[in-house]
Amino acid sequence: MYTQFFSLKQAPFSIAPDPRYLFMSERHREALAHLLYGVGSGGGFVLLTGEIGAGKTTVCRCFMEQIPANCKLAYIFNPKLSVEELLLSVCDEFGITLAPPGAGAVTVKGYVDAVNRYLLDSHGQGNNNVLVIDEAQNLSADVLEQLRLLTNLETNERKLLQIILIGQPELRTMLARPELEQLAQRVIARYHLGPLTEAETGSYIEHRLAVAGATARSPFPRRLMGRVHKLAKGVPRRINLLCDRALLGAYVENQPQVTPAILRRAAGEVFAAPVNGAGAGRRTWPQWGAGLAAGALAGVAISAAAWQWLPERDTKKVSGAISRTVPAPVAGAARAPVVASAAPAGVVPSATVASGIASSATVTAGVVPSATVAASATGAPSVTVAAASSAPASDGGARPEPLLRQLAALWGQTLPPGEPCQVAAKLNLRCLQTRGGVEELRQLDRPAVLTLHDDPASPRYVLLTALDASGATLAVDGKSQHLSLAALAARYDGSYVTFWRAPRSWRDEVTDGDHGPDVDWLAKHLSQLYGLKKPVENQALDAALMRRLREFQAAQHLKADGVAGPKTFIRLHQLAGAREPRLNPPR
Repeated sequence: MYTQFFSLKQAPFSIAPDPRYLFMSERHREALAHLLYGVGSGGGFVLLTGEIGAGKTTVCRCFMEQIPANCKLAYIFNPKLSVEELLLSVCDEFGITLAPPGAGAVTVKGYVDAVNRYLLDSHGQGNNNVLVIDEAQNLSADVLEQLRLLTNLETNERKLLQIILIGQPELRTMLARPELEQLAQRVIARYHLGPLTEAETGSYIEHRLAVAGATARSPFPRRLMGRVHKLAKGVPRRINLLCDRALLGAYVENQPQVTPAILRRAAGEVFAAPVNGAGAGRRTWPQWGAGLAAGALAGVAISAAAWQWLPERDTKKVSGAISRTVPAPVAGAARAPVVASAAPAGVVPSATVASGIASSATVTAGVVPSATVAASATGAPSVTVAAASSAPASDGGARPEPLLRQLAALWGQTLPPGEPCQVAAKLNLRCLQTRGGVEELRQLDRPAVLTLHDDPASPRYVLLTALDASGATLAVDGKSQHLSLAALAARYDGSYVTFWRAPRSWRDEVTDGDHGPDVDWLAKHLSQLYGLKKPVENQALDAALMRRLREFQAAQHLKADGVAGPKTFIRLHQLAGAREPRLNPPR
């Protein structure tokens, strides 16, 4: 419901275990290392415990993707089984052939003998076998004892079956019982997965938003991360539930960012208990959201607020009157976000119906009442409301779309009608919407549309066309203005949109183990840059290429994570001498 409002490709806080959203904190990496150690050690049991929603299953799935090729893995996710049912599940998972139909019922001994024969044959072929049991706190004492007996089969060097038990903290209590002491002594590695720290909580939220396509102003201010961590107790699943409901609340209340009040109410709803006055008698956001979405789909017209450029306050005096256009209020209607329009993050769409055309499906751009801001002698504006005007209002930097079209013109492209980033992609101009600040723009050396926050309630947009030591050159309303770097920093929040040309068959990012035309392109340009011999085609992004990539990223002051995204491609393209718009054209 809220994805378009925040310019997201998908909901970032689903509780489904989507591998694309895998976030490995230091604790998750340690837990994974314990599992991998257990596989390679030839031991018996490995124990992984953690609170509900701490990420145990996520770690397990990551582990299953990294097991060696000679390792056969069986996975049981519902262990509320009898001894016979467990043994049958083990046979099914390993593909063990039992007695043919009609040979009579298989006894526990028959299951065990079949498993032992399979393990001996598998060992003779040089293979290992690992049994993973999730939700292991549900295992009965009899089943745990039978699992211990399965690990009795061993050679001089190793046990032939390794068992990984994953469960909630009570699993540790179970294994501390006197009757299970023999099993407890066979646990060669154990790890308890604790909650995320406050810093990790912030990184976790940012990671999931980035994967979901967030590129501009984050809907979660950094100052809220401590509250999110405290309310969710650092547990990833609780963080997902809380953040998902908080985004819904911000969408319903037409806020570009989650506020403390929205976060408190979200916590009161998803965690069942009221938090700081979030009472049970109020309508919830899903109820509001359903009504608002229906209202939006019924055809509420929209009009974006238009601002005119306010000259640099520290170098120029304000004289005369500066007009500001504001949306007309919707009589008798809730202030609802318009789901039919995909507004960039940071832009608050306003539902507007002019009084004389309330029944119309569209509103002529600019036919809205306006507020006149008159500058006083001290430079402080005083606001007076003027009557409705029939003259079209100037965009004045209130919307990024006209500036994106100007930006495309610098690339020699005239964008056809439609959403600029979408239509530009058909011309092989891709949008990079991200945060980075002035220094990153200087490093990337390309014009960009910047988001300014002179007024926190209404972001404004300018086109950066040049940047040097003396300041920045900005295009506003077709006019060029120069701004000192200090004045720009006071108004600029670091968000920007720029264009770049992608290599052939480019994907969102290239990382360890990938191969294809984009990896070939990457290897070729890195080899040319470092004076190396021409690489072979269709090679994987291996350790050597990854090391070279990290070196390049560090030298370019980019995040040296070994993931080749748009910024890495941009710098490689520029250093190869590509002809494209620059903030500081080569002389």
